[in-house]
Amino acid sequence: MAEQRKYTSEFKAQAVKLAREVGQPRACAELGIPKGTISGWMRSARQGEIDLGPGSQTPESGLTLAAELKACREKLKQQEKEIARLRKENEFLDEASRFFAQGRKK
Repeated sequence: MAEQRKYTSEFKAQAVKLAREVGQPRACAELGIPKGTISGWMRSARQGEIDLGPGSQTPESGLTLAAELKACREKLKQQEKEIARLRKENEFLDEASRFFAQGRKK
């Protein structure tokens, strides 16, 4: 049975940087890491789970982050509009329920 190896976060960050520079297959061979392991680390780095330190963004990933930020801001605007609409609907329903409740008391 294969031994489960533990890697430090610094090692993971350096491995991801190396894989970005020289390619995954070569980085795996140089570091003696299975391809699936380094692929997982690269995915984690893209999702922000592994801190690669300052200056680790490439122009392509920087544009991707800018596009993601724009999409998040647009989604926030849509959600704020939806919240405002739902609040108005709730206010209307509260008024309607009070109106009908007063009609029952008479």
